[in-house]
Amino acid sequence: MKYLLVILSIFIIVISPFFGQIEISAQNITDVSKMDYQIFWDIRLPRTILAFFSGAILALSGLVFQTIFRNPMSTPFTLGVASGATLFTAIGIVLGFASFISLFAFLGAILTIILLFIIASRFDAIQTSSLLLVGIALSFFYSACLLVLFFISNLQESYEIVRFTMGSLDIVGFDNVYLMAFAGIFILGLVKKYQYHIRLLLTSYDFAYLKGVNIKKTNYILLLGVSIVVVICVSITGPIGFVGLIVPHILKTIMQKSADTLIVPIFFYGGVFLVFCDLVARNLGTTSDIPIGVVTSFLGAPFFIYLIIQKKAR
Repeated sequence: MKYLLVILSIFIIVISPFFGQIEISAQNITDVSKMDYQIFWDIRLPRTILAFFSGAILALSGLVFQTIFRNPMSTPFTLGVASGATLFTAIGIVLGFASFISLFAFLGAILTIILLFIIASRFDAIQTSSLLLVGIALSFFYSACLLVLFFISNLQESYEIVRFTMGSLDIVGFDNVYLMAFAGIFILGLVKKYQYHIRLLLTSYDFAYLKGVNIKKTNYILLLGVSIVVVICVSITGPIGFVGLIVPHILKTIMQKSADTLIVPIFFYGGVFLVFCDLVARNLGTTSDIPIGVVTSFLGAPFFIYLIIQKKAR
């Protein structure tokens, strides 16, 4: 079963660049004079790699957030990163800077992280649920501001704002891919470095403390490092929901292992999951690609409801 899943995952990644609205031939992707060459190397391949690292980052970030907050419903966007990115993107669009939405998204998300940790540190609450509550409060505030922007924006601006919230993997070239790949490798290395600490935190905070873990420092480093990587991801792709929620739970259910032993599998299969969702989004026969966030939400929402029911049953 394990090897079959690996083979299937590799197969999905390999075939993904060859399928889309425009059919291309594998024989033509090495001929620079053919359109298939440009489609494959400038659009399809960068998009597939971007999808893989985006999904990997979101899935592994979800694992970290669920571990630190000890809440199976936590996601990489729990602290309001996506809300901050969306708000500042909307501000940029309304002000007429639609071509710089990635920059505005990055500024909004990074300012949210800075504000969040400044507020939380005043209450010495990096390791408590207070950090989570501050993030939720910021998200509600951002949502209120976003509604005001919707009210004053015109139809085209409103459409662009909504389109950003659905997520997108539309890129040309490898510039953003290099940045996303670096971010993915960084978060994988960071989480692997703190694998032992995560194992202890999964048991309990008290147990981790007795084993000599500096809980506040560990949580601070993990949350800050992961949040910065998520900021990079959101600024490039927009907020892509449910990946960070469902992938860790699915892997823990299938493999029946502790989450700290599934760091690499969650990273890998998170990437494969988003590549598969993108493959679906590009091959439904519609006039344009379905936003990637719509596909992940269709798959993730039923599972989210299932988690709520299971938690209530316990």
